[in-house]
Amino acid sequence: MGGIGGGRRGEGRRPYGVARRFIRALPPLIIVGGVVFDVLTPPQYSAAPLFSAAPLIAAPFFSTLTTLLTGIAAVLASVGLHVYNDTVYEVPALTEALTVLTVSALALLINRVVRRSGERLASARVIAETAQKAVLPTPAERIGGLQCAARYEAAQADAFIGGDLFAVQDTPHGVRLVLGDVRGKGMDAVEAVAVVIGAFREAAEQERTLEGVAQRLERALAREGTRRDGLDAFEGFTTAVLAEIPRGDGGTSGGSVRVVNRGHPPPLMLYADGRLDTLEPGDFALPLGMGDLAAWPDRAEARPYPPGATLLLYTDGLSEARNPEGVFYDPGARLAGRIFPGPEELLDALVDDVRLHTGGRSTDDMALLAVSRPATGQPERRRTMPVVPPGGPGHRS
Repeated sequence: MGGIGGGRRGEGRRPYGVARRFIRALPPLIIVGGVVFDVLTPPQYSAAPLFSAAPLIAAPFFSTLTTLLTGIAAVLASVGLHVYNDTVYEVPALTEALTVLTVSALALLINRVVRRSGERLASARVIAETAQKAVLPTPAERIGGLQCAARYEAAQADAFIGGDLFAVQDTPHGVRLVLGDVRGKGMDAVEAVAVVIGAFREAAEQERTLEGVAQRLERALAREGTRRDGLDAFEGFTTAVLAEIPRGDGGTSGGSVRVVNRGHPPPLMLYADGRLDTLEPGDFALPLGMGDLAAWPDRAEARPYPPGATLLLYTDGLSEARNPEGVFYDPGARLAGRIFPGPEELLDALVDDVRLHTGGRSTDDMALLAVSRPATGQPERRRTMPVVPPGGPGHRS
């Protein structure tokens, strides 16, 4: 696997572009090939199947006008060859022309059906994007003096939202944030995401402590569980990390972040000099929604968060992404020693690196949230180092 930098991002698009150009050229090539075949072969061999294939190939990929013109060209080619061979009034010639004409008409019908389906799919995508923005809004780039960036990468093509969640909120108690992963898929998971986000928005403003916010989320999921039937009511849970950056904390040399971890992959702290810490919890707690199995008080743990550092939260779609050999992606190892100009660039690099690691075959959704504390006098943009330079660790030729 190669490194993350700007040079390789377009490589994955080239085969798709070549395929598109080939498909666009295929209908006229088939018609020309049919003409050549008919001219070079004895009269008993017919190119009608090729002329019929051209509009059928054009139907799902081209506009109605292009499909119509392709059908007309196929019919004219078929008739023109029989005129050239002086067989236009023979029964086989009329049969072939009628066949090509009928197939061309069917191609126009297919084109119309495909275009209507595409319009419905586009409408569904707009609805999905609107739902995502309503349930999972992207945080502002600057919140409470911090730089923020978030990503949601769905494993399923054309899916916009699933069971991963994140939120950042500036409150009287400081900037508070949550990132989590709801068990399950489909609309049940989306409903649980809405419950957690809604409860967090309210609790982040009202609760004096981060532990209180976690308990409010626990109670909200418990209420949601009683509303459900069957397996989800018994086994539903959400792994989550909650964090709080106190207001006015930091200065020029200090700063801290308070973290509550509910059974979630530990966050990473990336320092300005390239060092990296994994914020493992001192006390491991059950995920949210499993309070019936065990109960103990949440304990927020304070960790250093100096100016210039970036806090990275992620779901297991990142840490459990596998390459073709089954090796898990290790974000700590990939990011250690690397420097990024901001959280946006960090997440861009991570997303690209995971795609390279998995070969584009991710099997789980991935949510990422990065929050940076700018240092005094820090420029808006600095030169960045790739996560894995070409030929570096993990390089595959």
